[in-house]
Amino acid sequence: MLKGLDPLLSPELLHLLARLGHGDDIAIVDLNHPAETVASATTSGVLVRLPGLAVERAVEAILTLLPIDDFSEDPVRVMAVVGEPDATPPAMRDILGQLGRSGYRGKVERLERQAFYTAARGAFGVVQCGDPRFYGNVLIRKGAIDGMRPR
Repeated sequence: MLKGLDPLLSPELLHLLARLGHGDDIAIVDLNHPAETVASATTSGVLVRLPGLAVERAVEAILTLLPIDDFSEDPVRVMAVVGEPDATPPAMRDILGQLGRSGYRGKVERLERQAFYTAARGAFGVVQCGDPRFYGNVLIRKGAIDGMRPR
């Protein structure tokens, strides 16, 4: 355990996050997502599992370290409900709420299911939570950190 880090940030997850570059996506998905299949097609091929964890809690921990890209128009994307693209089921509602609590005020794009899978395969890596609720899937694009700003 390291001082000041969320205890959910395991060594495997920290390693994955540290390897992300500006513009890389990370897929954070629910228990129902075909994470193993999708992760094998990602840039890193890495799947980090967070068993028993709600998706919004993983988003909370990850966003303590990961800046969201402010150069692209679609840095945050969720999987739209099949047949009801404007619906906001509980897992998605909780993800959106956590994004807001983490300071994100930008647009959240809803991708059709197969389009989300395609985008997730283009991510750098996948984090699968143990959340059994449907539509607990989000792609977040890493932004840049200005090394010239005082901390």
